[in-house]
Amino acid sequence: MEQNLNVVKVKKLKENAVLPKRATEGSAGADLYACIDEPITIRPGDLVKIPTGIAIELADKNLAAFLFARSGLGVKHGITLSNSVGVVDSDYRGEICVGLCNVSDKEYTVSPMERVAQMVIMPVIGAQFVEAESLSDTERGEGGFGSSGKQ
Repeated sequence: MEQNLNVVKVKKLKENAVLPKRATEGSAGADLYACIDEPITIRPGDLVKIPTGIAIELADKNLAAFLFARSGLGVKHGITLSNSVGVVDSDYRGEICVGLCNVSDKEYTVSPMERVAQMVIMPVIGAQFVEAESLSDTERGEGGFGSSGKQ
């Protein structure tokens, strides 16, 4: 029996949890909601962990869920993910929590059921890593940060 890779099973771990949902048909990410009983204030420089009250099951080991900041929170309020991008592995069955940080100079209060991040389901490649004596040459070579010039 073939699995539908577009189906993500979601288990509510708390009664008041909200299932992820895409805002529009063209949205890449599904919004994740703060499953908290009372507001949480994030002071400038603070790091907090916001529970979502849900766990997920992806249809294939070659998929992962990636958590990204919501652009409105980041641009308007300086609230972003503390780990830049969260990764939920295909075999993880625990509660999805969102690490947030406040990089602004003002407090921000997260309200219960507020959208705090977005989750995108993407394929991953289970690469095999092999030690090599040498690597092929490229035009860029070993040029690192800023080596391709400022545009």
